[in-house]
Amino acid sequence: MQRKLIRPNLSEVKEKMTKEAREKEAAKKRMTPPTDTHAENYYFLKQMNKKTRMVVALADGERVTGYIEWYDRNCFKLNREKAPNLLIYKRQVKYLYKLEQEEKSENPGASGSSGKAEKTPAAEARKSK
Repeated sequence: MQRKLIRPNLSEVKEKMTKEAREKEAAKKRMTPPTDTHAENYYFLKQMNKKTRMVVALADGERVTGYIEWYDRNCFKLNREKAPNLLIYKRQVKYLYKLEQEEKSENPGASGSSGKAEKTPAAEARKSK
């Protein structure tokens, strides 16, 4: 009895290996970027820890101020002084920013040497409302 040695054709093996390698490269190229960069989480945590007063502009044009107590994927809780706390859905938020930025842009001369804030007609009109 004779045994016959069966060997695969070397060119077929090489072709199969290069085909698999090409498929892997194509799969790597088609990878989509990550959907979550965690930048929003970092920003919310930073503002929560410092208890930074924030201005939240809602989609309907209303603005509310307070500091963020907690947040999750869909909403956050805004604590306000002398007003009820709010649970705000993120989809209703147009934008938000720090209240300090608003104060600085309204009173550029407030940090002058006199120590007194200048009275402007716009500031007096806001106070009278």
